[in-house]
Amino acid sequence: MASLLAVVPLGVWTVNHLWNNLSAFKGGAAWQADVTEYGHPLAFFASSVVALLPLVLHTVWGISRLTTSKPNNVKYKNFTNLKYALQRLSAIGVMLFLGAHIWLAMLHPRITTGRPEPFADIAHEMHHHGPTLAVYVLGTLGVAYHLANGLHSFAMGWGIVTSRQALKKLEGVVLVVFLLLLAMSWGAVYGLWEAGT
Repeated sequence: MASLLAVVPLGVWTVNHLWNNLSAFKGGAAWQADVTEYGHPLAFFASSVVALLPLVLHTVWGISRLTTSKPNNVKYKNFTNLKYALQRLSAIGVMLFLGAHIWLAMLHPRITTGRPEPFADIAHEMHHHGPTLAVYVLGTLGVAYHLANGLHSFAMGWGIVTSRQALKKLEGVVLVVFLLLLAMSWGAVYGLWEAGT
């Protein structure tokens, strides 16, 4: 069930969030409207529940998996085991990245100023603070990998793909999904970085 929550609604929400962040190329007003503004106060609450509740459940499930399963990359040095280890490693990185991102971009500004983080602030940080840029570049790389590889695991675990031929095709689909997510992510980061000049 936790893998289903990771795909829907988390995967869908992530793609939508990345798409909205690409509006950084249209300027601050467009980005603010697409990323931080909601038509109704309940819309913010509903969006938060749709994203954060499954995220918390998936995180708890993932931590339990991290503590109960061990990679066997030393004994079996194959690509599948490498992807398994990278999935677990990316999970830790994504958890840290999302914790910082949710706090700094969503919760802290609303608690301290009563409004979301302004476009000018995040763009300035992205352009003039190297650690912020590095965290976003690496964090979004982790998100892209974790989600794309998670789709592979989901398709196998739920019996959507079972034959060797279908698994080979799935590898190609997963690679394309990873590259698209990464392009969207780094595109949004670049848009914010460029606006921070």
